Amino acid sequence: MADAAGQGGEGGEGGEGLFVCRAEQLEERGKGVVWDLLYCGREERAFALRFDGRVVAYLNRCAHVPTELDWQEGEFLDAERRYILCSVHGAVYSPSTGACLMGRCGRAGLIPVAVRELDGVLRWYPAGALQPLPPAAPGTPDGSDGPAKPSPQP
Repeated sequence: MADAAGQGGEGGEGGEGLFVCRAEQLEERGKGVVWDLLYCGREERAFALRFDGRVVAYLNRCAHVPTELDWQEGEFLDAERRYILCSVHGAVYSPSTGACLMGRCGRAGLIPVAVRELDGVLRWYPAGALQPLPPAAPGTPDGSDGPAKPSPQP
């Protein structure tokens, strides 16, 4: 079992958690897995990476300016695969802790998302300002007027 950095140990006390992906989708220092959630009532994205043998997950949002971090879908790490790098302003974050190491993010860090890897599955645990999206409206694949989003279920 691996828990995301700074996400309260077991995460998801009293709940099963929500499916993110199969554990084998997260390769060591590889491409991240991205999913949608609500942060303070607004639709945002989160991501998970495997780094130094454990899974970490954060809100996909730079601490300097609220913009997504990945320069391509799921690509969060720098060329040497050592740091999370903001694609817009170049802020540098520790993958292990989410702390800002360099750039305009100052003392602010990434917002952690509680995750747990168990039995080959990664799940996330809603808490506080981080909540799941509401269920899709009947008769529509994802509840929107736009193209359908892929289902987050296995």
